[in-house]
Amino acid sequence: MDTAAADGLTFRDATDADVDDLVSLVESAYRGDSSRAGWTTEADILEGQRTDPEGVLAVITSPDSRLLTVERDGVIVACCQLEHRGTHAYFGMFAVSPKLQGGGLGKVIIAEAERTVRETWGATEMHMTVISVREDLIAWYERRGYRRTGKMTPFPYGDERFGIPQRADLQFELLVKELA
Repeated sequence: MDTAAADGLTFRDATDADVDDLVSLVESAYRGDSSRAGWTTEADILEGQRTDPEGVLAVITSPDSRLLTVERDGVIVACCQLEHRGTHAYFGMFAVSPKLQGGGLGKVIIAEAERTVRETWGATEMHMTVISVREDLIAWYERRGYRRTGKMTPFPYGDERFGIPQRADLQFELLVKELA
């Protein structure tokens, strides 16, 4: 499903052929020196990988999820995972190219993601988890209408598929938004 949007963006579901580009995008947005060009970096709290080809392919091929891919001029510039979980949808693996962060692209993408889950699955809420020490990122989501729930889940320490923690206090907080 291709959808044209503002700013010359195209939204579509990822395919197997996109896996390598999507892994590179996610890694560039969150890990290493390249991530420091944007404001979503986790480089100071996590090292190692953010995702891998198997993880991205699992999202693409799962019957209850989709990896919404955003292109500008034929180049993948952002993505987000949308997963159908009954009356709500889960939003994850959100990445915007570091060079394009801070220009309003994230707002456009999250609005499209919310519209998509309402129309496709009839979802009445969007859920996501954010590392609780990421106050700047949580504040950004709060400005988009998400609320902190105080519900925490442990960070998977010892599982390097999720990165190598640089501090001992990492956990995920559930954020929720009612969808009109």
